[in-house]
Amino acid sequence: QVQLVESGGGLVHAGGSLRLSCSASGHSFSVGDAGWFRQAPGKEREFLAASGWSAGATYYADSIKGRFTISRDNAKNTMSLQLNTLKPEDTAVYYCAARLGFSTLRNVKYTYWGQGTQVTVSS
Repeated sequence: QVQLVESGGGLVHAGGSLRLSCSASGHSFSVGDAGWFRQAPGKEREFLAASGWSAGATYYADSIKGRFTISRDNAKNTMSLQLNTLKPEDTAVYYCAARLGFSTLRNVKYTYWGQGTQVTVSS
């Protein structure tokens, strides 16, 4: 059974940083795409970033490009999202997702999802 578990969320002041991590059991990040999403109260889930078959294979939503950085450590079977220069509008539950196989990272349908970690940014 595949399980993804996010960690690293919390409360931070505007302008601050957080590093979210996603660990996997029953699945290896090395065999497919992985991504991060978020969902704020009353809003639809929003794609943030995706990581593909190599360290250079990344894709970001325009809304967070330059502030957030996705990375993965296949040896530790973990994935991370570095959040910098956080804004109150970044407040949301952040989810990691994964799938088998690699793609162009655009409009990917992910198979496995974590339960989410709350990020709250105060003004």
